[in-house]
Parts: sequence; structure tokens; C-alpha cells
Amino acid sequence: MLTLKLTAVGNSIGVVLPKEALDKLHLVKGDKMYLTESPDGFRLTPYDPSFEKQMTEARKIMKKRRNVLHELAK
Repeated sequence: MLTLKLTAVGNSIGVVLPKEALDKLHLVKGDKMYLTESPDGFRLTPYDPSFEKQMTEARKIMKKRRNVLHELAK
């Protein structure tokens, strides 16, 4: 577990992520993170939940229509 420090950023509050956390999350300055509510609290993730939902649906379609997509790729 890592401890995060809150700091003033203009009229807002920011969270300072240690280099170790940035490396593990593959994040650099300017990247976006998403704070989502989960059953056990909140989750901070670099993955866009709405994009993940779209990709899940796309994978289902690609699996179901594999042969059609294979023919179109020729």
C-alpha cells in the first residue's frame, strides 16, 4: 500500500503519486486517470471504464462474426 499526499494546485487539491506508482501504472505527466466508485470504495485507474465497456462489446461481436471479418480482411 502506498500513502498519497494531497497538495494545493491553484484553487483545487491534487494528489501526488510516487514515481513507483507511476511506473507500475505506466503513466507520465499529462496522462488521464479515472476515479470510479466500486462496492468497496473508490478505484483510481488509468483505464477509461466507458472505453473498456465498448471494447468488451466489440470483442463479443468479433468473436461471433469471426468468419465474416476474416472474409472482409481479404
